[in-house]
Amino acid sequence: MRIYVSTIVLFFMSGGLALTQETNPKDESIIKEPEAESVTTKHSVLIDGRTIRYTATAGLAVMRNGEDEATGLFGYTSYIKDGVEDPSNRPIMFAYNGGPGSASIWLHMGVLGPRRIPVVDTEVTGPAPFSAINNEFSILDVADLVMMDPVGTGYGILAGKGSAEDFWGVDPDINASSQFIARFITDNNRWNSPKFVLGESYGGIRTGGVAYRLLKKYGMGLNGVILVSPFMDAAAARDRFAIDLPHALYLPTLAATAWYHGVLEERPDNLVEFLTEVEDFAINEYSPALLKGSKLSGVERTNIVTKLSQYTGLSEEYWNHSNLRVSHFHFTQELLRDQDVTVGRADSRFKGRSLDRVNATMQYDPFGAGIGPAFTAGFMHYYTNDLGFKQNRDYIISGGLYKNWDWLHTLPSGQETLITNTAVDLATTMTLYPHMKVLVQQGYFDLATPYFVLDYVLSHMDLNAEQRARITVAMYESGHMMYVHPPSLEKFKRDLAKFVLDNHGQN
Repeated sequence: MRIYVSTIVLFFMSGGLALTQETNPKDESIIKEPEAESVTTKHSVLIDGRTIRYTATAGLAVMRNGEDEATGLFGYTSYIKDGVEDPSNRPIMFAYNGGPGSASIWLHMGVLGPRRIPVVDTEVTGPAPFSAINNEFSILDVADLVMMDPVGTGYGILAGKGSAEDFWGVDPDINASSQFIARFITDNNRWNSPKFVLGESYGGIRTGGVAYRLLKKYGMGLNGVILVSPFMDAAAARDRFAIDLPHALYLPTLAATAWYHGVLEERPDNLVEFLTEVEDFAINEYSPALLKGSKLSGVERTNIVTKLSQYTGLSEEYWNHSNLRVSHFHFTQELLRDQDVTVGRADSRFKGRSLDRVNATMQYDPFGAGIGPAFTAGFMHYYTNDLGFKQNRDYIISGGLYKNWDWLHTLPSGQETLITNTAVDLATTMTLYPHMKVLVQQGYFDLATPYFVLDYVLSHMDLNAEQRARITVAMYESGHMMYVHPPSLEKFKRDLAKFVLDNHGQN
């Protein structure tokens, strides 16, 4: 087994964190005759003073097409509480990260699983050895847990008759993930258990589609869906293209970042009140100004530039030269340029020395540099030693699948679109199955999937007042992976556990 720790390239894509390895899963040889594999071990975890004994199974499930031909190996790690007489009284949660193409080590070892990797918030964690400690914030006290590594991530790989088209696109990924969940539920006699699905980052796009797919194809109604820092609407969440909407939606997080780093001339004491003011400006002044384009008058432009500078800490000259449109890739490099510092993208509280002080955009994300090596080494040691699961190939943290991802998506209406937005699928599922609730967990300092983008997506879902009341939004003074921030880690667990217990059902 080879782990490309020394050749990992830190890279952040639209929708989340990835540690992109030089080897792409598409280049790996296909296993012609795949077989399911698993290793089962017994453990315990201490949560809130109680010892939870559980069975851990790390394995690979064989995926099959409509002709019952093997197409791939899907990775998973399940944690099932011991001594439960009636599984229908025990919730089960399926969880994954995003990418697309990211393995699940972040949620697995950051917050959900029975062991976690402690990191130093806003700093570079290290050096080795890195430990996997008892996770007192694990969800295992209220639900069983299945961490998922879709084909092309972790040890999951193409196999048999499988090809890239079977897994590496919006809809193939939704279909494969749904198939795995349905099969696991069947194989483990959990159809009557309260069921929850949690997705982070691009996992938001996956989860919106999975909730609908599970209901329509398998007749499976979920008790709840949890969206962690979700990326769901491609048109609203990408400020790198010639679209005005994302610039307005990113602005509050630019302002939050400037507020955090203390670069505002007049820094308000209350972050939330400050952001409410910025949000109002973004919707009622900034958006109309962008819409006018060259028709914007000189007086109007001056007023907008002045406020943009006041809210973000960037100079009026910079905003003028940028034609009122500064992408977050430029912002993260420019904000503390005079200090020779780049601020983080996935968590803009982090900062690190610039690799090229005259470059226009960031060359790396200090957040990834800060936590990546600790998570990688800590997870691999845990997985191969504590759980005893080893393979003779690489564990792919992220193999760059996003580079050739098929973004075509078929909406519930049957319409095909390349402007992916599975919030439509989620809204449809909430209409068809009114018992499903939604929890959204989002950080203020997340420039990968900004909180005001989320607010826009949720407010534009076609739902009535009763349906909207079934959505709960929890905010955190942290970034994309809010659980690296100790106070947010505690709040994350409280919010998630309450959501599961409140939506446990009648049993």
